[in-house]
Amino acid sequence: MGGILVKCFMSLHGNVFEKYVKNWIAIAAPFQGAPGYVCSTMLNGCSFVEGWEQNFFISKWSMHQLLIECPSIYELMACPKFHWQNPPSLEIWREKHDDIGNSLVMLESYDPEETITIYEKSLSSNTADCGAGTMHLPFNADILSWANETREILSRARVPPSVKFYNIYGTSLETPHSVCYGNESSPVQDLQLLRYYQAKYINVDGDGTVPAESAKADGLHAEARIGIPGEHRGILNNHHVFRILKHWLNAGEPDPYYDPLNDYVVLPTSFEIESFNEKCLNVNHSQEEWEIIPKDLCVNVEDDVEVEEQPISSLLVS
Repeated sequence: MGGILVKCFMSLHGNVFEKYVKNWIAIAAPFQGAPGYVCSTMLNGCSFVEGWEQNFFISKWSMHQLLIECPSIYELMACPKFHWQNPPSLEIWREKHDDIGNSLVMLESYDPEETITIYEKSLSSNTADCGAGTMHLPFNADILSWANETREILSRARVPPSVKFYNIYGTSLETPHSVCYGNESSPVQDLQLLRYYQAKYINVDGDGTVPAESAKADGLHAEARIGIPGEHRGILNNHHVFRILKHWLNAGEPDPYYDPLNDYVVLPTSFEIESFNEKCLNVNHSQEEWEIIPKDLCVNVEDDVEVEEQPISSLLVS
């Protein structure tokens, strides 16, 4: 989320940004949202810890009530103007009846804009108990409007000429992309009860929270974009990432053997993969991506959020 905050500040105060910033390195930033994770969070809440540790942390349901009023959650919904390779969706097995009363079970699919209607219907009767009584907490259309304004600001962001921008994003973990509720034998009968159903994820490659497709679509002129196998927060502890940061920032003694095209690629060990599994994270494959951008590249930015760039060279190691 910090990457979105920095990009927004750069868009609003480019002169100040250029004055004080020389290099900006985004790590695991959800530039186009975290659609699967945020969809289930909006409807069911989220828990940042598992097992017995949940006894010492805010409950999933209480977190749900807080997040409905949290602007950043609305900003992390799937960006509707981004051209997804496979657009994220909300799928619901619904039970309906025809004119003569026969029951029909159908799988309905909603794109990011249609999903808003489902949020509104599902959360229309949502309430939270407080000391003074019961508080009505429906889907907040005002916050959604603010989030859309923020997206417009983000779409106008440009990296100042004197600033170097780099993007590191996580890969190799199954990451929620779309969400499905109910099944053919147990369909959803009332949308207002949807928040009590268990979400099933349709996963893509990413860091476990943010799809790689979203994180690398920064819409900016980048010196390099690199996909590193790792988990959304855990990637900050990756020693290979630390070595890359030192090189980009010219920190410490120069590494005479460092070459972004020939550098030794460190993939997760079997021990690291096992630690991911213990955290209920599934490693669907292990790979590292490098995309090196030529310095004299002319970037033509349209009103859309995508930027067409042809890398001088790319490297994919599995």
